[in-house]
Amino acid sequence: VQLQASGGGLVQAGGSLRLSCAVSGRTFSSYHMGWFRQAPGKERNFLAAISLSGASTYYTDSVKGRFTISRDNAKNIVFLQIYNPKPEDTAVYYCAARRPSGSWPPSEWHYWGQGTLVTVSS
Repeated sequence: VQLQASGGGLVQAGGSLRLSCAVSGRTFSSYHMGWFRQAPGKERNFLAAISLSGASTYYTDSVKGRFTISRDNAKNIVFLQIYNPKPEDTAVYYCAARRPSGSWPPSEWHYWGQGTLVTVSS
């Protein structure tokens, strides 16, 4: 499985931004998908996860209400919509995938994209 994140760039605070992660292979719907981010000088943190069909989503508390994860299984893409971005959202954003393990949300992820940089200006 190969993942490629895109959609990052420079955005003004208060706007809107949608990140995409394209996944290779014909078994995209067999993977839970997630988004993470790593701010400069900080650890990589979990943001959101979406289940195989998209019926279940999970968000870390700090992004609830501002971030939305979604997926298009016909196009092998997972999205992360960021509403009202803030300067503190500046980070490299990573998508990740894993097959179901029985736990939700997943605690470990097996496949990672290369990351896309989001810079939010005030």
